[in-house]
Amino acid sequence: MLETSARLLRLLSLLQAKPEWTGGELAERLEITPRTVRRDVEKLRGLGYPVEATPGVAGGYRLGRGASLPPLLLDDEEAVAVAVGLRTAAGGSVTGLAETSLRALAKLEQLLPARLRHRVAAVHAAVVPMPAGGPAVDADSLIALAAACRDNLRVRFDYRSGKEGRESLRDVEPHRLVHTGRLWYLIAFDLDQQDWRTFRVDRLRLWTPSGPRFTPRQPPADLPGYVSQSVSTAPYRYQAKLLMHAPLAIMAERTSPSSGRLEAVDEHTCLLHTGSNSLDELAVYVAIKGVDFDVLEPPELLDKIGELAGRLSAVTAVPPSAGTSRPPAPRTPADPGRASP
Repeated sequence: MLETSARLLRLLSLLQAKPEWTGGELAERLEITPRTVRRDVEKLRGLGYPVEATPGVAGGYRLGRGASLPPLLLDDEEAVAVAVGLRTAAGGSVTGLAETSLRALAKLEQLLPARLRHRVAAVHAAVVPMPAGGPAVDADSLIALAAACRDNLRVRFDYRSGKEGRESLRDVEPHRLVHTGRLWYLIAFDLDQQDWRTFRVDRLRLWTPSGPRFTPRQPPADLPGYVSQSVSTAPYRYQAKLLMHAPLAIMAERTSPSSGRLEAVDEHTCLLHTGSNSLDELAVYVAIKGVDFDVLEPPELLDKIGELAGRLSAVTAVPPSAGTSRPPAPRTPADPGRASP
């Protein structure tokens, strides 16, 4: 009896691990016959688990949706991952999720064996969270948008722009949600603009219910790059394109996706696409990257970099002394199109 009960738990765990199994696969994993698999499936059904079966050679078994949540069977690594994930979510950027995550974590930790509690406790003790400081998003809105992306349902919402704070009504076909670690974004096809757009989730107010179903369109090829371009470059008055004389991997350590988009050129150089409403800010931003670079766009950025270089040279040219004024530092013409930090 104990052997049969253990096998039923193992069968339930396998059915939870992936969407569908063939009878032969389950028989091989459990080291039993296909006939015994069928009997065990009937036992699970008798216990209230909605195991669905598809007949035929290509048929199989899958765990259906029930009226209540069945026991969730996790191996050691999965249990630790869930516990750490819940702890991280408790300090996240979704409104109302922190308390819920802590309640779920308390329940999980009561069930963890001692060896796993020690591993989870070690991670929690060693990690110091640094709040991102971004605006929180409503959990219900996030869930509704995720469901609309999954089910291909149009959504309508009021959207507040970041520049003027102007509100507008948007009808979109949602595709994916993107989290940068500080902000949530929705990638969707805007039906009025007839183009793909990126929307800050904290700036939208959903209308309910969702709209009709739609046939998914072909999204932008590089979704992470598209979002990075949308939030780091496109919204700004000045859009810069810079050739960085450093490998992509080095620049990726110094550039967040929300501040610039990187594009490999060769093993020694890469392109940096970024933007700002101020040329002075752009000049400082690229200068502190710590590598040589060429300004490709816009040409007026070179003048600002020259001014910045002149001011910095003036600071270091003559040591300051009390009661004396500092003469202006001589300026040397820079190599056109080329700047060094």
